[in-house]
Amino acid sequence: MAFKVGDRVLVLDEDLSGVVKTIDGFEVTLETEDGFLLSFDASELVLDKNSNVIRQDAFNISDIDAIISEKETTRRKPAQRLKPKERTQAAMEVDLHIHNLVQSSRGMTNFDMLNLQLQTAQRQLEFAIKKRIQRIVFIHGVGEGVLKEELETLFRRYDNLKYYDANYQKYGLGATEVYIYQNTN
Repeated sequence: MAFKVGDRVLVLDEDLSGVVKTIDGFEVTLETEDGFLLSFDASELVLDKNSNVIRQDAFNISDIDAIISEKETTRRKPAQRLKPKERTQAAMEVDLHIHNLVQSSRGMTNFDMLNLQLQTAQRQLEFAIKKRIQRIVFIHGVGEGVLKEELETLFRRYDNLKYYDANYQKYGLGATEVYIYQNTN
């Protein structure tokens, strides 16, 4: 379970928030700002990202500065023109929708699902580099854009690729295409 007593949480589908007071199995009791004690199933709650509390067990403090600086750097490489042959090559598709990755996401937190999606994307990207596949389309969906932002952070770690929105007619707004520059050695 992702919650601990003292965590600040938000209730999904309701305009409620509070502090976790007790946890009994999957039932979480929280105290609202007005002092009311309300019980919810753990699946109906998410951690409050805007809370000023940083759980010591969730992060290694020395890593936080590195993570923040990595997300703040927005270095864009100059776009290189693709040859017509490269533009028409078939792309490898990786669908990152959670229902395609696990039988059931029941009991998984949003954090768990995002980590699984990012690990899958990284594994497929490494596979494509190793097998010299030049184009991959990651289908991430539209949603709130969290997965897309995290994918872009992952892609920025590689020097030999560029990424851009995939073909709108084929994928809509919910896909990112990655082009991998292969060395010709």
